[in-house]
Amino acid sequence: MTKCWRALWATALFAVLLVAVYLIHVRFLTVNVVFYAAMADGVIAAVLAGGLLLGLRCFRPLGGFEKLQLFVIWLLLGYASAISVPTVVDRSLSFYLLEKLQQRGGGIRQSAFEDVFTQEYMVEHRLVDVRLTEQLESGTIVIENGCVKLTPQGERVASAGRFFRQHFLPKRRLLMGEYSDDLTDPFRRGRVLEPDYRCQ
Repeated sequence: MTKCWRALWATALFAVLLVAVYLIHVRFLTVNVVFYAAMADGVIAAVLAGGLLLGLRCFRPLGGFEKLQLFVIWLLLGYASAISVPTVVDRSLSFYLLEKLQQRGGGIRQSAFEDVFTQEYMVEHRLVDVRLTEQLESGTIVIENGCVKLTPQGERVASAGRFFRQHFLPKRRLLMGEYSDDLTDPFRRGRVLEPDYRCQ
């Protein structure tokens, strides 16, 4: 068996371990943030596969550098799968839209979507609770006396996100048949915050 085939078999073994670790985690253990948990599962699967890579005789023909490369590739695959599957399904408004259409028999009036998103999506997916939990776990916010406040880390992340949005998102993006730069500065046309939103 060539080294290439051994590397492919080792990667298939990693994929099986990744699925197994993820399923055990989500079925039997607690999860604070889906994305972070899935990333941790990728690291665990890579470490387990790395142990097998070092311990099994069939992988001995692979050199040390090749084994290191495989380990790095597995970490990247774990990261990519964490973003591409559970995080997308958990967070995606697009998936929700398709699921909601299916729930409602396959069709919803276009004029009703604002109500669907504000009155159903927010409640059904506990969107505020989920997002606040994620930011608390990330260390970007704190909640003190009912007031949600940015931490210094949160300030940096918000500034970086706003800079990227304004300078590196598409200026001519298709939105319902028209090309627009609305999403490069979504606050431009937003409502002015009422003073009572702010912490006293």
